[in-house]
Amino acid sequence: MGKIDYTPSGVCSRRIEIEVSDATGLIESARVTGGCHGNLQGVCRLIEGRSAEEVVRTLEGIRCGMKETSCPDQIARALKEYIGK
Repeated sequence: MGKIDYTPSGVCSRRIEIEVSDATGLIESARVTGGCHGNLQGVCRLIEGRSAEEVVRTLEGIRCGMKETSCPDQIARALKEYIGK
């Protein structure tokens, strides 16, 4: 199982942890520390069971207010780094 431990930047969250199945490439679990707790719990539940590539396509480029990034965008960046894009 591939484990991602990512430190986001430019957002309120402080840590992103994702586990990806080596066999299927699907996200088995996700957790974000810091940030908007309820919203990020929802995002994590929604990405579980999906492929890393699908999640990147869905979340990449989302902005939070005037920031150039967001917690969902940081999840996409963590996954892109993991899959080597």
